[in-house]
Amino acid sequence: MNILELSEQEIARRNSLSELRALGIDPYPAAEYPTNAFSDEIIANFKDDDAPREVCIAGRMMGRRVMGKASFLELLDSRGRIQVYITRDDICPEEDKTLYNSVVKKLLDLGDFVGVKGFVFRTKTGEVSVHAREITVLAKSLKPLPTPKEKDGVIYDAFEDPELRYRRRYVDLIVNPQVKDTFYT
Repeated sequence: MNILELSEQEIARRNSLSELRALGIDPYPAAEYPTNAFSDEIIANFKDDDAPREVCIAGRMMGRRVMGKASFLELLDSRGRIQVYITRDDICPEEDKTLYNSVVKKLLDLGDFVGVKGFVFRTKTGEVSVHAREITVLAKSLKPLPTPKEKDGVIYDAFEDPELRYRRRYVDLIVNPQVKDTFYT
């Protein structure tokens, strides 16, 4: 593919891919990533009075909020969504904070697959989340996902064109959860 045919976002994602490789991180590891839980099970089985449960999950990053030394990711796995809480000092206990400062804050994009090891807890706002102790890049997404935005009750940039939805069924299944639910019922 010619570089002139790529969008600005696709070029930025390819630059992020190169930077990950320069940092010694394989953006497409061949090794299997073991998981022991799914998002719906974590949320359904969480009890505040239990000891923190260690979990290992993997999914597509569908949202990110960076707040200095802490970040929140929204992971989409095969059964639902869950919030992941990441602090710089937890995933980078040594002096080198590159994993958080470069990878989590700058090089990860929406649509990337990540693996997270950590424990389950409830945030101050009451949401069941995974507090990450380790994060692994499992696959770098080079094409941006269509992400709908809502303002004043009106949804913009939704993936609704019927012809495009049929041609790119894989994208439709990712961004429209009601379509995926149709397969389960």
